[in-house]
Amino acid sequence: MNIAIIGCGYVGYALARYWQQNHNFVLTVTTTTPERIPTLENVAHKVILTRGNDLEGLKSVLQNQDVVLLSMGAKNGNAYEETYLETAKTLVTSLRQFTNIRHLIYTSSYSVYGDRNGVWVDEETPPAPPNRNAQILRKTEEVLLGAENENLRVCIFRLGGIYGPGRELIKIFGRVAGATRPGNGDEITNWIHLDDIIGAVEFARLHRLQGIYNLVDDAHLTSRELIDHVLTKNNLPTVIWDAANKSNRSYNTWVSNQKLKDAGYQLLHPQIMF
Repeated sequence: MNIAIIGCGYVGYALARYWQQNHNFVLTVTTTTPERIPTLENVAHKVILTRGNDLEGLKSVLQNQDVVLLSMGAKNGNAYEETYLETAKTLVTSLRQFTNIRHLIYTSSYSVYGDRNGVWVDEETPPAPPNRNAQILRKTEEVLLGAENENLRVCIFRLGGIYGPGRELIKIFGRVAGATRPGNGDEITNWIHLDDIIGAVEFARLHRLQGIYNLVDDAHLTSRELIDHVLTKNNLPTVIWDAANKSNRSYNTWVSNQKLKDAGYQLLHPQIMF
């Protein structure tokens, strides 16, 4: 099987390494950073330096592919449109020439649901992106779903916050030790371990899943529970919550993962790995 990974950062690299170690796949990956090419050559047969909105560059990636994984990551908030939406539009344009591609998998974000005041949502809940970047992510989903046809299946995972090796929770939250944060920390959080991103994408590939699936674990801890646990476990001072000031966190949403479970996927890490 030939697989192309467009965007080979933290998630894409992990999947490339998994497929290299467990399957005899021919992997083509992309990067926008020349310095990463030697590292990526260790896990892929071909590394192409290109941006997702480069039509000719993307066409060179799609040659002879069976499956395409879109796993981009914007380097900063100002790059969202180019990184996600323009890549999606360029890819959909290119796919018309490559009818051999039968499966497209995209890692999106649960941020498209917006702030629901802690109420649970599932894949049938209409998105309510709370800011421009979340709106771009939602539009990217729409563009990719629009490419689905009798030959091509499109699967979209709405990921929770990503953590795992090299991106441990202490690295994410250690900087807030002893700090004062607005609100009372009651907002619901949604997280997913890197191992389960790899597992779910592989499950989707094997079963040719199509449609939208939430990919979060079962924990749904509040911000207070999560941060306090991480800091206490690492013998760091806990956060001081300032309830007099309203929290500026815009993703207070309890995200259901039942659809993916019903499809047959079993989480490797249903609870947060501290």
